[in-house]
Amino acid sequence: MQIGKNKYYDIIMDYKLLKHIDFPSDLKRYTISELPEICDELRTFIIEQLADNPGHLGANLGVIELTVALHYVFNTPYDKMIWDVGHQAYVHKILTGRKSRFNTNRKFKGLCGFPNPKESEYDAFGTGHSSTSISAALGMSIAAKLKGEEDKHIIAVIGDGALTGGLAFEGLNNASTNDNNLLIILNDNNMAIDPIRGGFNQYLTNLHFNPTYNKLRFKAYHFLRKIGLMDDGKHKSAIRLGNTLKGLCAGSDSNNIFEGLNIRYFGPIDGHDIKWMVQALNEIKDYKGPKVLHIITKKGKGYKPAEEEVTTWHAPGKYNATTGERIKTSSAGEPPLFQTVFGNTILELARENEKIVGITPAMPSGCSMNIMMNAMPDRTFDVGIAEGHAVTFSAGLAKEGMIPFCNIYSSFMQRAYDNVIHDVALQNLHVIMCLDRAGLVGSDGATHQGQFDIAMFRCIPNLTIAVPRNEHILRNMMYTAVNEPRPYVIRYPRGKGILVDWHNEMTTIETGVGEVMMEGEKTAVVGVGPLLYQAQKAIERAKTELGISVGLYDMRFAKPLDENLLEIIANKYEKIITIEDGTMIGGIGSAIEDWIIEKGYKGKKVYKMGLPDAFIEHGTQQELYRMLEIDSEGIFQKIKTIDKQ
Repeated sequence: MQIGKNKYYDIIMDYKLLKHIDFPSDLKRYTISELPEICDELRTFIIEQLADNPGHLGANLGVIELTVALHYVFNTPYDKMIWDVGHQAYVHKILTGRKSRFNTNRKFKGLCGFPNPKESEYDAFGTGHSSTSISAALGMSIAAKLKGEEDKHIIAVIGDGALTGGLAFEGLNNASTNDNNLLIILNDNNMAIDPIRGGFNQYLTNLHFNPTYNKLRFKAYHFLRKIGLMDDGKHKSAIRLGNTLKGLCAGSDSNNIFEGLNIRYFGPIDGHDIKWMVQALNEIKDYKGPKVLHIITKKGKGYKPAEEEVTTWHAPGKYNATTGERIKTSSAGEPPLFQTVFGNTILELARENEKIVGITPAMPSGCSMNIMMNAMPDRTFDVGIAEGHAVTFSAGLAKEGMIPFCNIYSSFMQRAYDNVIHDVALQNLHVIMCLDRAGLVGSDGATHQGQFDIAMFRCIPNLTIAVPRNEHILRNMMYTAVNEPRPYVIRYPRGKGILVDWHNEMTTIETGVGEVMMEGEKTAVVGVGPLLYQAQKAIERAKTELGISVGLYDMRFAKPLDENLLEIIANKYEKIITIEDGTMIGGIGSAIEDWIIEKGYKGKKVYKMGLPDAFIEHGTQQELYRMLEIDSEGIFQKIKTIDKQ
């Protein structure tokens, strides 16, 4: 793409080598000895670009050498790379035709922050959630064989954090028993967003044990292959060789889990040594059968602040690229994040009730579970990237009388749907599931929008679904849930609330009882969650500009519905507008409309407002609300339109 003479163009042209690289074919024109300089330029470019346009910094700095090596060695897009999670694919995007638009990354109508096949043929598979790469890549590898594309390479890049997900192990198990040539790159940086916990992380650490062994084994494979004593069909011989060398070098006969699955293992090697990476990939790429290349990288590599504070610099927001100082706007006098309110409230509740425990699947800082974790480490559990396990683990705790708060991002809870049904709801267990990032999350886009939770859970028996519109109600709902011995879902949005003075004395909210916010005449707005404040602005404007009096009602619970309140609304108003930040199919609007029909109310018109039957792109929350016409302006126009009907 030809870009105009602008500031961003001038920035690109300042880079000696990178300015000439638009596609992998351009990269291949350089010698191996020039690759370190290209990596240095990419590192500087990403640091400078993300300073003003925030994104995932640490993960991308850690995979620069890996990404360059992969595109240098393999024939993309014919060869396919699948990036697990995908927030580490910025370098990949820069090298595959999107450098000229990288300043639009994660912006409305700009580049997606994750691999997206609609955006580029180089994005082989859409990723945003973790642990999917091995399964997807295995399917693509077997498809290549079935189509006779024996020369096609399929590469799955997965981090040690994502490897804790159950789906990754399912993929490994299947890869070991099918005829395929899959290459798995295990990017081991000892981090997810937060430090990785669990036995498998320790296992990977133990694999680092002996650099002599690793180099000797790699050279032995290569030498024996050259002289014909080891061919691609001799997987078991190769594995026995590896274990023998391991015993000689380390005095241990411990087995390698990958080789135990009949998957050839290489490494670990230094993932920041670009020359060694290229050599290793060239030597193993044509080996037949499934194989793992284990590389050791450092998240935030090459930028001191990101190396020293890995969690903070996963997605640091704006910062000064030169000094490393994060640019923070003063939050004094502003409402807190809903996440912060949750974190402080669960600690407050746990101090009063020794049965309360906290569970999170690898997101303690993101969901603010770290507040309780720091104060009560023995009563908080980071289970790793394992959402299904998090729910069933919580069910086990509840079965034995504990009161677990299981905090999972709304979009990630989709992965634990069966666990919620089979292990929690069916047994009517006292698990409190707090769905963070419910509704539209903004720049992370379609893979992370929390748009389906209400529709997903409304159909499950025994579940209560609570939807607070502000911080006080969130705290009261958490307090209520502790004292309600049943499955309880509380969903709340990403970002700030509206109350500066948020630390209220908690009281019980009667489950399934809504609230009158404003009385009106012919038209009422009925809904749940923070969008009600957008509706309130629209109603106040309609009163001032149009002289229309509109009612406003907070149902507070998506399930059970407040039928007494609905009777009052249905008897009083001719027109009912429902509003929600979830999908309208199966949402609270559908529930209210179904109830009105079922109860036989005639002549009532229901106008549903919410998220359409579509995956919602990235942008700020405000931009997306405006696009979908569910901001105050959109609600005002809806009131104005239906008033004339």
